[in-house]
Amino acid sequence: MSILVLAEHHDGALAGATAHVVAAAQAIGDDIDVLVAGENVAAVAEAAAKLDGVAKVRLADHAAYAHLLAEPTAALIAELAGDYSHVLAAASTTGKNVLPRVAALKDVSQISEIIAVESPDTFKRPIYAGNAIATVQSEDALKVITVRPTGFDACPDRGSEGGSASVEAVEFVADNAQSTFIKEELAQSDRPELGAAKVVISGGRGMGNGENFTLLEGIADKLGAAIGASRAAVDAGFVPNDMQVGQTGKIVAPELYIAVGISGAIQHLAGMKDSKVIVAINKDEEAPIFQVADYCLVADLFEALPELESKL
Repeated sequence: MSILVLAEHHDGALAGATAHVVAAAQAIGDDIDVLVAGENVAAVAEAAAKLDGVAKVRLADHAAYAHLLAEPTAALIAELAGDYSHVLAAASTTGKNVLPRVAALKDVSQISEIIAVESPDTFKRPIYAGNAIATVQSEDALKVITVRPTGFDACPDRGSEGGSASVEAVEFVADNAQSTFIKEELAQSDRPELGAAKVVISGGRGMGNGENFTLLEGIADKLGAAIGASRAAVDAGFVPNDMQVGQTGKIVAPELYIAVGISGAIQHLAGMKDSKVIVAINKDEEAPIFQVADYCLVADLFEALPELESKL
């Protein structure tokens, strides 16, 4: 069994999600290649070559693959797919953009957001906002799979003694007449990225308004945390939607998740219930969030947050 993992990268650096996808690949088999596609991404390839368990890095460094546009990237993977039994990518915006096209080009089904590997052809994935786990078996010759990074612990680097996998250039250049990169507008923040942060503190409708989210900032600064929000807070216009945690937002699984003024609707729980330790602050003792929290504080958040910050 040969497995190809699509590496994700941002600003010339290998994204942390890639190590989680390689860990999922290790659960399937031990012949793992990583595809690094992009423009001027030699440094990304070197970082991917240091991941434990990677046999080879295939480097497609060409302007055609800049910004990982879905059409040329999918065409590239489809060209390489004959060498592999499995193609994996993170269930991120990039993976969800590229892999369905790969599946269509190869006329196979896609298996989405797996959280466990039962065998090389059988996988587990959440359905109904995580309230049920489906076991899915595929008989396709090529298995196209997106991986929920929170379902697998990241594979380690090889370390200074382990060396690096070989890097092999890919000569194929995809023709792309369908899409053009125009621009991207990125939110700038000194805080950790929400999906990769070890600590996340999120506010909900109970925050009252967007200005009150400043109450979370002092705590976030002291804990080195990212700030998130529930869908209710986003829909109310308190904060922008790139802060949303939940089924239709970001899926997070930090070491510590602090939910403030969040009732715990099923869609929100789907995005954070795999967190290692969950702390909930809510004045409603019947709030559903308390059913999944490890530490529950029934209190007025406007009193509890300043006190928590002063204690920290």
